[in-house]
Amino acid sequence: MPLGQCDDYKHLMATGQDRIEAFIAEWRETGGSELANTQSFIHGLAGLLGVDPPRGAKADDATNDYVFERRVFQDNGDGTTSFGRIDCYKRGCFILEAKQGSEADRAAADKGEDDLDIFGQTAKTRVARGTARRGTPGWAKAMVQAKGQAERYAKALPVDHGWPPFLLVADIGYCIEVYADFTGTGKAYAQFPDRARYRIMLEDLRDEDVRDRLRAMWTDPKSLDPTARAARVTRDIANLLATVARRLEKRGYDAETTSGFLMRVLFTMFAEDSKLIPEGSFTQLLKNQRAHPEHLEHQLSALWAAMDKGEFSPALGVPLRKFNGYLFKERTALPLDAEELEVLIQAAEHVWTEVEPAIFGTLLERALNPKERAKLGAHYTPRAYVERLIGPTIMEPLRADWDGVRGAAATLIEEGCSATIRVRR
Repeated sequence: MPLGQCDDYKHLMATGQDRIEAFIAEWRETGGSELANTQSFIHGLAGLLGVDPPRGAKADDATNDYVFERRVFQDNGDGTTSFGRIDCYKRGCFILEAKQGSEADRAAADKGEDDLDIFGQTAKTRVARGTARRGTPGWAKAMVQAKGQAERYAKALPVDHGWPPFLLVADIGYCIEVYADFTGTGKAYAQFPDRARYRIMLEDLRDEDVRDRLRAMWTDPKSLDPTARAARVTRDIANLLATVARRLEKRGYDAETTSGFLMRVLFTMFAEDSKLIPEGSFTQLLKNQRAHPEHLEHQLSALWAAMDKGEFSPALGVPLRKFNGYLFKERTALPLDAEELEVLIQAAEHVWTEVEPAIFGTLLERALNPKERAKLGAHYTPRAYVERLIGPTIMEPLRADWDGVRGAAATLIEEGCSATIRVRR
């Protein structure tokens, strides 16, 4: 790359980082009007992510697919309807419900200023400072209620819009909570991508992975579906391992010996990506034997013996944890040629934390011939079939119970706040 182009690239990167820091600095201290702040914040966030901002709303609701204050009509359950307004809506992507918390109320409370109501606010500061003091039970309750409101809005959308894959609950200038349901049923909105990372703090926008995830929610939400991605990776790896399995069978190894060997290989690949053994260590072990694949079977047997006993592994050069169970009681490793070793290296280079446990069943079904599968009782049940069974019988009743628990918790939080106020007064 010519020097001038390199300098231009560095300048663009620096400019982008400056924009991020400026955005964070601008919104960190906000706590005023929820409506005004929401729209300004979303416009600024869209610019930061490089996506189009919401469009102007039309009189005909049918054309309002990406707007602020999208009107929806809700069934009140008594034969009447009422309408609500979604703070920000993009068809096929998300519903965003906004709240405006504030750090100002926390500071006032810490100083003992004013007489606070159940939201930690006084009448004269309630509008200026937002709906709830961050970090309090009242704030937590407001966020839970906002998620519930977003779910009701999703249910009230026109049928042809379908269920949006994402619900976003934003405390403007503080955080965005992300919930996802890729089933298209509206019954499984859960923390996304997991309970540790579902809440995106304002400062997290410095992280490129976080920005990429948010950008995909605007532009290609289905690309974030972990089950679809895991299924693709699982199929790819199953095909790779099936290649090795068939070659081993042709050399005279029976199906049970072949599948047992590959099961141990699979688990070891998963163990390194899960950091149960040093990260990247098994992949490097495979790569180190490219010149002498005939040595690999001895190293694998020694490695699995160390994993079974929980002792020092000469193959990896580190002491290993003890792996309970019987997977490594049998340590037989089969000899591989150079081509088969390359296939294992390709499989090991995948991100195994994205692979479904069903890979074990997929491997057996694809790698073994029908007669041997029947002998082993090996059959892979697709994830969709399993979900179709456990969804209505297990998950939906559990979610209904959880909704009841959340409602009870909200009531207890409110009663607790009220009791606290009565004591103070």
